[in-house]
Amino acid sequence: MIAVNIGKTFLKSFNEKYEKTYNAKEFFIEEYFPLFFDEEKYMQWVTNSPLVQGIKKGSPPSAVERRRKLDVLIDKISNTTADASIAIGFPSLDITATTSGQISSMKIPYKEEDVYLSWIGSGLGIGIQGGLSIFFDKPKLLLDIYDGWKVYRAYLNKTPKLRANQINTWNGQWLAHRYDKRVFDPEDPTAMFNGISVAKDGGLEVATQSWTMVLIGVARTFPDSQLTGYVYNLGQTNTTVGFIPFRLPHIKRPVDLYEKYFGTSDVIQVEKLFATAFGFLKACQFGSIGVNAMQPKGLQDFIEGKLPVFKEKDEEKKLNFQSYLIWTLAMLNNEQLWERAQQFAASLSVYALSSTKGKMDKTNQVKEVLSAISQKQFLDHLIPLVKDNAGESMHEIAQLIHMMPKDNVPYFLTLIRLHYAFITK
Repeated sequence: MIAVNIGKTFLKSFNEKYEKTYNAKEFFIEEYFPLFFDEEKYMQWVTNSPLVQGIKKGSPPSAVERRRKLDVLIDKISNTTADASIAIGFPSLDITATTSGQISSMKIPYKEEDVYLSWIGSGLGIGIQGGLSIFFDKPKLLLDIYDGWKVYRAYLNKTPKLRANQINTWNGQWLAHRYDKRVFDPEDPTAMFNGISVAKDGGLEVATQSWTMVLIGVARTFPDSQLTGYVYNLGQTNTTVGFIPFRLPHIKRPVDLYEKYFGTSDVIQVEKLFATAFGFLKACQFGSIGVNAMQPKGLQDFIEGKLPVFKEKDEEKKLNFQSYLIWTLAMLNNEQLWERAQQFAASLSVYALSSTKGKMDKTNQVKEVLSAISQKQFLDHLIPLVKDNAGESMHEIAQLIHMMPKDNVPYFLTLIRLHYAFITK
């Protein structure tokens, strides 16, 4: 029933922006139905609804049949109890159905207006990889999604091979494109849009966008906000993840840091590397979505003490390496530690090279320091270097680690390991 609230927020904002006075039913009949359902290709498929009942694959309903289906839907909304077939997100009234889990003996009050609002709201879900969608109850964002509806309709009408019924997937692609100021042109909204891909059957489909790319775009547009999103999936079975806080300034932080330290030339490729360590559902288990949920794939090994190797000539691995550096710095949330880690890594490199010819004693000592994963382990391994008068930086870094919050220690040690790999490449 969250779709009702989303529809209400949107309709109020729509009426204000376009100086309309639509109620939900009027908007559905005059705006939503013609755009979504009054064409051979639907933009949305609502299982068991009158709008899809009786439709056979390859035989789209005629204009007359579509209007007849609309009349049936309007009649059912007016004269029957609301269920999942006529109200989006409502439960099935059949207790054996896979969408019946929301059934309650309590009488939940609703109005006919709410049913139409649920349809409107359902078209504003943001589909992302993993089969989930997000509702954001933010007027400006919802109006930006609405701007993409007509673009999707135009794509469907002019592209015979393009798969229908992908509105939520489209919304995810559209927002990522709409909120990327590097490519979006208001005068030509589809310029440089690359959200269409080849499907397994040889046709075309809207590709599912990663949650990272969608949320980085949202964070760029609303940089000082924390949004609470409702994460869900509506289909043959319904999935409810629940309300998740999205900490947009934290989501934006790694991108800002990358641009500062490495420039903008590869930033789009690096954005795709964030949050690849696990899927979106797993990320939701953090309780909120911020920097910690954006960990790049492969970095965990280095957090656990593995020594990285930097290969500058391998462009893909170079970008991965840069994403590791930036994410680790973002987790520390202290840019001064970037230089401190660099300086210490350089001192370790000098110390390792000072070994007597043919001996590996100092190199091995450095490896022990670099492989430490805890405060105590690091300080213990640093003692031989301090005794050997390896430099003032050894004393300073020991003091810094000793005073550092324990949660930050693994990330700072990882930053040192990464800088050491870069320096000794």
